Amino acid sequence: MSFPLGSSAQSAPSVEAMFAQILGAVQKSQTEIAELRQECAELRQVNVSLERQIREGMQNNNNTYNNGRVYGTSGFTTPVPESPQLRAKSPFLSPHYTPSVTSAPPAFHAPSPLGDNALTPFPCSSRDIPGFYVVIPAGGAGTRLWPLSREGHPKFLLDLTLKGRSLIQATWDRLLPLSSPSRTTVVAGPGHVKSIREQLPDLIPGNLFCEPGPKDSMAAIGLAAAVLQKRDPDAIIGSFAADHMISGDDAFLSAIAEAVEVAKKDYLVTIGIAPSHPSTAFGYIRLGDKLGIREAPNARLVSSFKEKPDARTAAAYIGTGNYRWNAGMFVTKASVLLDLLNDYKPDVYEGLRKIAEVWDDEAQRQVVLAEVWPGLEKIPIDNAVAEPAATEGKVAVVPATFGWDDVGDFSSLAELLPAEANQPRILGDGSLVLTEQAAGGIVVPGSGRLITCLGVDDLVIVDMPDTLLVTTRARSQEVKRLVKKCRDAGWKTLL
Repeated sequence: MSFPLGSSAQSAPSVEAMFAQILGAVQKSQTEIAELRQECAELRQVNVSLERQIREGMQNNNNTYNNGRVYGTSGFTTPVPESPQLRAKSPFLSPHYTPSVTSAPPAFHAPSPLGDNALTPFPCSSRDIPGFYVVIPAGGAGTRLWPLSREGHPKFLLDLTLKGRSLIQATWDRLLPLSSPSRTTVVAGPGHVKSIREQLPDLIPGNLFCEPGPKDSMAAIGLAAAVLQKRDPDAIIGSFAADHMISGDDAFLSAIAEAVEVAKKDYLVTIGIAPSHPSTAFGYIRLGDKLGIREAPNARLVSSFKEKPDARTAAAYIGTGNYRWNAGMFVTKASVLLDLLNDYKPDVYEGLRKIAEVWDDEAQRQVVLAEVWPGLEKIPIDNAVAEPAATEGKVAVVPATFGWDDVGDFSSLAELLPAEANQPRILGDGSLVLTEQAAGGIVVPGSGRLITCLGVDDLVIVDMPDTLLVTTRARSQEVKRLVKKCRDAGWKTLL
């Protein structure tokens, strides 16, 4: 049976013509997307270079303390398993590419635009905060960055930013203006003490607290709080991880200064980071009511803490505008933290109190540590005190606008490194990496061998003298599973 064709059907374009039109539109879109990606990559490279120049200029202007004494730390050559010798591949990292910054803008507070007090400046006439003590917990093996990061030489001892400073050195540099070396402390395990002393020569020996074994953040921060509270009953402490990346130092320092003002009101205070995307790798903070503290106009109560969500939940959080990333930064009176610990984890409190009582007596310290430390509960500070205290209205948050990343895997590390258009990021000597049609991803040429890539995108290649890791950026959060397999298979010496 046949049917007559109408005139409209006869004049309609053929399937081949329609397909050709669609294909042309797709190709045009792909070309436009490629151009946009190239432009974005170039802008990121320029931003990285400018930020580095500005930060160096600010450090030069603010690096003198105590009647002209300069507290600087020299660079550190990482031993095997080594951090690759870092050379800039991109011309944007060359100091000759952009004009040097001869002067830095004066210190100022950039109030968070995330709250209702966006135009209310926080008075911050001086960076140094009397009575404020910095605590830098330096622990963890950074298993998601294995084999670059190892148990004996974890990520906070590595230069992952092409700036000649390890993460802990950058943390020291960033926080020093708030407290000076006399009020800056580090908590670390015995295996890292020597390297930390080498990288931070201005760290006062008595301010390096060595914990006998890993007990998570509550024991580490609680130990520092107990010792500092014994030394100074009115001490206000701020805990900042040794292995996080911060951009926008003025906004960071101002947020901390505002958090100190809130801590004076007997709150446990955290810093809420404005989320840039619906991440499933971070915990979240739900903002509560404004506190109405004149000295801290942006501060709010913490309504609740949320564990790492799935992608849909994370997107829903961001959609409300009421959530911030939990960066694990806490500012509080040492006495307030210990009181909360006594309320929620009395056994941990009693153990840390016993240790602090004898801390300045070396012989007694070792005896009490051996007796008490193994029995302390291994628990994060969030679970131990922050979450239960938030339900009672005892935790505040200062929303902040500075850039932050915990460099938790190779995918996030790749975002922090510059790259040529449609090329992988390279952490190390760029002359050891040759690619053809290989976009995205990250390559670490740590062994000195030539690495070549053809027709593969978004790969993670970490070539160390004793180990080779190959995965994808999408699976980089799962590297710790390989670490467990290596341990189970008897390769503990490579971990």
